Amino acid sequence: MPGIDECLLEAMALPGARGAALVDWSSGLALGTAGDSPVGDHETTAAETAELARAAAEYESFAQPAPDSGSGPDLGQAAPGLPVEDLIVTTRTGYHVLRFVETSFDSSVFLHLWLDRADGNLALARHRLRILAEGLVLR
Repeated sequence: MPGIDECLLEAMALPGARGAALVDWSSGLALGTAGDSPVGDHETTAAETAELARAAAEYESFAQPAPDSGSGPDLGQAAPGLPVEDLIVTTRTGYHVLRFVETSFDSSVFLHLWLDRADGNLALARHRLRILAEGLVLR
């Protein structure tokens, strides 16, 4: 199972990858980075993407709450755990994919991959980030 550095290196091996980071969305801090940052500073990018992740994870419009354990199954609700899987922001020159990482402890981290729009493969990136997030070992 890969740690943070190995995970980010695997993300950077994707076609069109320009930069990658593991970010704590509660604090806005980058726990690890690889490649470039869209604004030239990984900490600024981490803080800005954390704001977006917080909004998606906390606002009811995007993240429906987990089913109430006492009311029986509700098929219209998200499964227990993180209600949002990933976010995609498309710009004129690239894609930003934020993949939330579920852990056995109460964490608030996501993988951020910045892809070049001309060379990146968004479907492949989403698929690989899901696999990387599932195998990531946080110590």
